[in-house]
Amino acid sequence: MAHPQKSIADMSIGEKGVICCFQDEDMSLKLLEMGCLPGTEVKMSNKTPFGGPVCIKVSGYALSLRKDEAATIMIR
Repeated sequence: MAHPQKSIADMSIGEKGVICCFQDEDMSLKLLEMGCLPGTEVKMSNKTPFGGPVCIKVSGYALSLRKDEAATIMIR
């Protein structure tokens, strides 16, 4: 049975996942340029309360994303 997909915005602090696809084609180009490539492992480093930005580790550096941006990156 396949695992349901979830987004980076749904991750818990310390959780790891692998980027599989994007939900927003327009946003995906910007995310690809920032190192969020399909097949790349990401780790949730920090989340702000009340739907604020999240910070992930990807491709060897920390990347802050707005929650709506993070919600477009699907992981497995």
